[in-house]
Amino acid sequence: MHETDFSLPRTGRDFDSSPYEPELGTLPDVSEKDLEKVNSTGTTTIGITTAEGVVIATDMRASLGGRFVSNKNVQKVEQIHPNAALTLVGSVGGAQSFIRSLRAEANLYEARRGEDISIGALATLAGNFARGGPFFAINPILGGVDDEGHHVYSIDPAGGVMEDDYTITGSGLTVAYGTLERLYEDDMSNEEAKRVAAAGIKAAVERDTGSGNGVFLAEVTSEGVGIQGHKDFDEVL
Repeated sequence: MHETDFSLPRTGRDFDSSPYEPELGTLPDVSEKDLEKVNSTGTTTIGITTAEGVVIATDMRASLGGRFVSNKNVQKVEQIHPNAALTLVGSVGGAQSFIRSLRAEANLYEARRGEDISIGALATLAGNFARGGPFFAINPILGGVDDEGHHVYSIDPAGGVMEDDYTITGSGLTVAYGTLERLYEDDMSNEEAKRVAAAGIKAAVERDTGSGNGVFLAEVTSEGVGIQGHKDFDEVL
């Protein structure tokens, strides 16, 4: 089980105590050689808007080309803001660089403006990074809560940003979509959405060789982000 405790200066003060890395306004130095060596992840990631916030689910498997399981306990969802989380899809190194860059730039945005970044602006920023950065086939889901409501965005490798009530990315998406089309309902609670998302991940795991080994569930509300891992789907279904 994994629980994330994450805080970010909301007005740009006290940057030395911020958990965001790298230093404010800098981008990670990632070489082509380094990226060639990282594992690529087939995966299934799901984002669902709810009456209470957002639920994001991912599987736990990292694989080499979908043929060899290189890690069975990969956390593919990370908190990137006090009220937002992002999934990791594509090469591991590229995804980690993407997260670090997005955190730093969101921090810089809030420092300059003295106000919270909206989830829509955060999604646009993520799309700009996906289009212009050396991040290797990133296709993340961003989910968050702000004063305008509860939001889920899918971000394609070309930088396209699309908002929807629910969305799925990764190699297991075709199987997972069938499950969500059947089970999704408007205005579900977070607990109901967790069960639906876990069911979608489980269905993908049954057929997609790039997905497997359990589920991570992120719950996003106005109070923050909590992330838990479950090796046994029965714990949440």
